[in-house]
Amino acid sequence: MTPALELRNLRFRYADGTEALRGVSFSVNPGECVGLIGPNGAGKSTLLLHLNGLLPERWDGPGGVFVEGEAVTESRLPVIRRRVGLLFQDPNDQLFCPTVFEDVAFGPQQLGLTDAAVRERVAQGLAKVGLTGFEKRAPHHLSGGEKRRVCLAGVLACEPGILVLDEPTSELDPRGRRDLKQLLRQIPITKIIATHDLEMVVELCSRTIVMSHGEVVAHGPTVQLLSDEALMLKHDLERPHILQHRHPHTAEMPVVSCQLPVLPPLT
Repeated sequence: MTPALELRNLRFRYADGTEALRGVSFSVNPGECVGLIGPNGAGKSTLLLHLNGLLPERWDGPGGVFVEGEAVTESRLPVIRRRVGLLFQDPNDQLFCPTVFEDVAFGPQQLGLTDAAVRERVAQGLAKVGLTGFEKRAPHHLSGGEKRRVCLAGVLACEPGILVLDEPTSELDPRGRRDLKQLLRQIPITKIIATHDLEMVVELCSRTIVMSHGEVVAHGPTVQLLSDEALMLKHDLERPHILQHRHPHTAEMPVVSCQLPVLPPLT
């Protein structure tokens, strides 16, 4: 089976000489949801920007980024960017139009669709994220969670096969995090989620990759990996609370039964 996404010895150095990626290699299967975790400065965001060609690839020897078996090269960027949708960490970096409709429509318009097809894509995208009726709203008047959902609608309106998300729950309140996680569960495409929200990784990702100093230092089944407290601490992470009382080989989350005391009737 051809991987949905494959990285082979990916290297990248910024103009100031900072080596951000040091020979990163891994693959993601079609339909898989993979978590990408690591401390600040690990190279996660830099890596994500390579997945649809937003940063140039530089590597030693054969390698690079491959989407469904096809190398990400300058000549193929229009095709690659249709297949790989990227949700930025800050929604304000992704929203720039006067209305929600125009923001969500921007991507489909770049695909050369007819006006009718664009309207249909916008309607479908907003429906998927629960924002039908927001078409005329100004994005800068929305809440943080609503902005993030508009960004997601814009990405989904392009119908990508791979969804890449950079810190999707950052700055969201508990309800916003719950709503976003529920949305992501309902999107049946390949997903890569870079995040510090390890609870979300446990809930959504079957497999996780740990990065540190521009390298992959561990990968494997999420629960097994994130239950390794020594590994987590070594790379400035911590075992998430959701796993504190769970055996790493237990398939289901523990069910805690609480029985309230029976109080005497009021007199």
